[in-house]
Formats: sequence, C-alpha cells, structure tokens
Amino acid sequence: MNKTIKVPTGHIIVLDSIITKDKQMECLSLGDYGQQHNIKADFLGYTDDIKGVNVGNVMPLSEKWVITLSTQFGCSMNCDFCDVPKVGPGINISLVELNYQMHHALLTGNSRYTKRLNVHYARMGEPTFNWDVITHAQHLKDFVISYGIICDTIHPVLSTMCPKYNNHLQQYIFTWCYSVKNQLYGGEAGLQFSINSTDEIQRQTMFRGSALTLEEISELSKILPKPLGRKYTLNFAVHNNTIIDGSKLAQLFNPDYFMCKITPMHENVACKQGRYILDNGYTTYTPYKPFETELKNAGFDTLVFIPSYDEDIGKITCGNAILATGDPINKGSNQIDDN
Repeated sequence: MNKTIKVPTGHIIVLDSIITKDKQMECLSLGDYGQQHNIKADFLGYTDDIKGVNVGNVMPLSEKWVITLSTQFGCSMNCDFCDVPKVGPGINISLVELNYQMHHALLTGNSRYTKRLNVHYARMGEPTFNWDVITHAQHLKDFVISYGIICDTIHPVLSTMCPKYNNHLQQYIFTWCYSVKNQLYGGEAGLQFSINSTDEIQRQTMFRGSALTLEEISELSKILPKPLGRKYTLNFAVHNNTIIDGSKLAQLFNPDYFMCKITPMHENVACKQGRYILDNGYTTYTPYKPFETELKNAGFDTLVFIPSYDEDIGKITCGNAILATGDPINKGSNQIDDN
C-alpha cells in the first residue's frame, strides 16, 4: 500500500513496486531552510558558525526543491551506521521505477516552478551497482519538463560508499563524471564519496569491510576528468571519535579537484546501537570546528552541513529508512495518507 508521510520539511513517500513482487521503495520530496541557516562554508561566503538549526519557515519549493530517490530495494553494503540494510539485500530498482518515484515526488511537491531542483540518488541502496541511475540522470531534464515543471537549474547528485565488490565501479564513476556531470550538465551535477574517516581501521569497522580503502579510492579518482562547476566531494559523517588527518587526505586527493563536506552522523537506530553519536551536534558549532580547521589547513574547500534535530528524528537524513524501523517519531507534525 502506498503511503505519504508529512514531515517538517516535506514528505516521505513509500511506494509498492509495480514490477518486483513484495518490494517497496522510499523517496523524499522536501524543501530547504536555505544555506545561510544550515551550512558554514567560508569559500562560498557563509562564514557564520551554525549554532543549531531551528525548525521554522522552510523556503518555498519555488526557491529550492530536493528529491531523494532509492536506487535499490534495501542495500547489501551492510554499513554499521545505516538502517537501510535492515530492509533487505540490495536489489536494483529499474528505470521504470526510478521514474515512478520521480512521478510521485513531483506530484507531492505540487509546484510548477523552482529555481533549483536537486535530485539525490541516496535514499536506499548503493547507486553504483545500478546503471539505470545514469540513464535516469541523462533523461531527467526531459522527464521534469514533461510534467510542465520549469526549473532554472537541475542538479543530480550521486553519493557512493565506493563498494569493494563492484567490478565496474571505476567505469561507472568515470561515466558519471565525464558524460553526466561535465558534458550533459556542464558541471551542474554532483559526485560524493562518503568516506567518513581517514583512519583505515575505523573505516573498515564502519563499512564492515565492504568499501574500498582510501588508497584504492584515490587511485580510482586519478582517472576522473577535472570537474566543471563544483568540485567532487569527500563526505565525512562525523561522531565523537571520528579521525580526520588532513595531511594524509591531501596526499591522496587533489584539493583542486575535491572539496570536503562535514555533517553529523544521523541519530538513526544503527548509529545509536553503534554509538556513532556527536554530542551537542545540533546545538553548537564546537564539535565541528576541529574537523573544519584540519581540512581547511590541508588546503580543502570545506563545507559544514548541519540538519535540524527535527529533520533527523523525521528520518529524512542519510542512513534512514522507515521501511526498516517504522514511521518518524515526531507525530505531532505528521500526516499519513494511505492510498
């Protein structure tokens, strides 16, 4: 049964598969608080420390619209900090059902115009196992236009953990960067490597041995074209014990090609069980400062993104799946429509 759940910044949409028996997908259709409220990025001119993001008026979708799609039913990466593997193994979602998610997200958002549409392939699954994701991104503009929606900018984003057991990973990443990011979108597309730590023992524990080492990811990245537009992103979801060595990172990744992003480990069930918690991460900038300083001193453009606590408990942040752990707990603002 399809279900739409209202959360503080938009909607979580659960859809029955129209192809694969007894499978369900999740996608998100969300607004945004605006960069001045939830990011610090000196290189972009956002220099104020973020001391908590209060739930207030979300920008209208006409300003910015964020859609997040599942690329697989469940996930086989089995990362220690993620709830999605509880849904089941990663079975690829077809191009038809990627479009099916977009269809529902666009209708739920119910806007005919937006200055910026971000489409993240990041709800459930490891997208680099699914070549239909690249095909979907290649036809995304035409799909949105077919709904009569005008977008000044469309920005698709691929987020990957760099799986160890994907024999086509290098070809996939190169195709995304060269054909999608640089050629088709003229730089207005994103690539994010979710690496979370520069300590290999810590990384292997967090990813449960399913991700490439940093040295292997570095070798892969050396074949990538120079990024047009925004640089490629090295993402760090941080907790109290995260290790980041900026000098080591700069030896492996060229700061002219890569920027860094810092965000808290989101307080889903898996993170609480694994104790991947960042104390005071929603109320003060203090825990982010040493990580930001370390990376900036190593020469990286560094962006710190901090969600509101309501976004986290609303289960719209990374590593969540309500199919794994149930509906969001902030029922005061939730409305659930079954159909």
